[in-house]
Amino acid sequence: QRMQTMRDNPACAREEYDSVLDSGDPGIRPLAGFDINEDVAAPLIATGVRPRMAILREQGVNGQLEMAAAFDRAGFEAIDVHMSDLLSGRQSLQGFRGMVACGGFSYGDVLGAGQGWAKSVLFHNKLRDMFSAFFARQDSFALGVCNGCQMLSTLKELIPGADHWPRFVRNQSEQFEARFSQLQILESPALFFAGMQGSVLPIAVAHGEGRAEFTDDATAMAVKDSGLVTACYVDGRGAVATRYPQNPNGSPLGITGLTTTDGRVTIMMPHPERVFRTVTNSWHPEEWGEDGPWMRMFRNARVWVG
Repeated sequence: QRMQTMRDNPACAREEYDSVLDSGDPGIRPLAGFDINEDVAAPLIATGVRPRMAILREQGVNGQLEMAAAFDRAGFEAIDVHMSDLLSGRQSLQGFRGMVACGGFSYGDVLGAGQGWAKSVLFHNKLRDMFSAFFARQDSFALGVCNGCQMLSTLKELIPGADHWPRFVRNQSEQFEARFSQLQILESPALFFAGMQGSVLPIAVAHGEGRAEFTDDATAMAVKDSGLVTACYVDGRGAVATRYPQNPNGSPLGITGLTTTDGRVTIMMPHPERVFRTVTNSWHPEEWGEDGPWMRMFRNARVWVG
């Protein structure tokens, strides 16, 4: 603890030490409020129709393969789309029903993780118009995870109904956090989380800039009360995690996922695509089958497309 106090945020070091001494914390306790073995997308997959899904990445992004695998399993045609493809005209978002901005280390995180990625859109008229048109369509949907979460949050001026989204800044611990945390899914209009509300699910966390930064605490509370927060970190007792490391980045009220007012665009900092298969979870209940509970969110997207 003394070494961690000198290296990291001293308050976080103390909170982690105290959490180790807390013998009453039961740790990871999944509680799925739905049948994780039910494939709600199966009837749509059986039709043979596979909507096109843009798996969007930038230099340094490394989460595109897991993300493509998750959407492929849910019944989409996952297409690798690099930002250079959009700039050159080899690809356009016009031909896709969905788009996901993947996680990793865009630009090696040297430009503020996903912020540099977003500015390559905001400061380029062709891309700005392309992304604006995509988000304006009522039949489109999008997801941003990790770097992609930070990227889309920086594009919120182009995304209808995203005015309430925060910035994502350096973790309170002042360190990169790679952990196995757990989230509670909240009631929201997000298409990705239909039928999942109330569930407490373990998930992979891997980020250096995941702290949601609102104007003030009152604003954070107002956003959460608005029903547009999709997920928050919780501790082993199921209470909102406000302390480190159960809250790995110091986000107020444990907020780590948000959606737009119509639920078509969702951002989240943790990585559901890394744990959609049971075997890729660091730990899981023995009764889980091939699919982990996070597979449901990708199937929900296929059901929404119809």
